[in-house]
Amino acid sequence: MNLLLIITTCFYSLMAFQDSNLLPDNMRRPEYFNKLKFNAYLVTHKKQYYRLFTHGLIHADVMHLAFNMLTLYCFGDFVIDCFSKITVPNAGAFIYLGFYISALAVSSTLDLARHKDNMYYNAIGASGAVSAVIFAAIIFNPMMKINFFFIPIGIPGWLFGILYLTYCIYMDKRNNDNIGHSAHFMGAVYGLLFPILLNHDVIFHFIKQFTY
Repeated sequence: MNLLLIITTCFYSLMAFQDSNLLPDNMRRPEYFNKLKFNAYLVTHKKQYYRLFTHGLIHADVMHLAFNMLTLYCFGDFVIDCFSKITVPNAGAFIYLGFYISALAVSSTLDLARHKDNMYYNAIGASGAVSAVIFAAIIFNPMMKINFFFIPIGIPGWLFGILYLTYCIYMDKRNNDNIGHSAHFMGAVYGLLFPILLNHDVIFHFIKQFTY
């Protein structure tokens, strides 16, 4: 299921790139970029609710796409396995799919409220849902080592989580770049809460790992 999400996202993103020769001309659909991107005004006033989900299918460029999909590849299968263990065996993939799709919408809720009357505010990318997957992995295994390009050594998941949330809040308040920090934050919080809502024992398992 995780690989299917990655392939689907890559396919639509490559088709929708505005300036790219990665696909033959007959496969390129640059008009998808405007049709699928998140726009709070169009969601609110034109009832285009599908944009709450489809923005996760398109990305700004290859690096944006590659970073999100590589991260999803690294964490997704682990989360699927954990979902199967805390719910019904072999159901993890389907729960994961619902989790990922719902995370796309949940991660956009704050921006939807903030920009519902701003027709010029747009957002793209699966980063909010990817953040949810990372933080679901952290709630299952807070001691897991996480490495990112800007972190030279692996740090425990719980510490990464604190630093990440703090950074999102700080950068969202500064509001001086084109990155959706609020979506990252909302996705991360959703990733923490979703597993606990599925099975309350997750929180006890989380706490217990700090006592080993």
